[in-house]
Amino acid sequence: MKTTEEFLTVLDEGMLRFFREIADELVTRFGISRAEAVARINAAYEGADIDPYPDIMCHEEPEYWAYGLYFLPKDGRLPHGDSVEDLSEWEIRPAPPQDSHVWTLAD
Repeated sequence: MKTTEEFLTVLDEGMLRFFREIADELVTRFGISRAEAVARINAAYEGADIDPYPDIMCHEEPEYWAYGLYFLPKDGRLPHGDSVEDLSEWEIRPAPPQDSHVWTLAD
């Protein structure tokens, strides 16, 4: 298990794939750059104690974690899944500041 150039969390190969799938969901679903997706993940999980694959996080699909990294909760809940048609009512979580160390990829 090790950190990578992109993620600031110690991950085994399986969890590295899982985190990359979360980043893929952020890019695909919300149209943000890969750099921003990775920065959002790093801001949330830097230093977290992540077990080898399958960590407990794997009980939810990568899209679940992507929604939580992109939107702020409303009434204790988040939008989730393809059944969400109108995301305009949801407040977008601010991206980490551009000068933050969590931006490990060039934008």
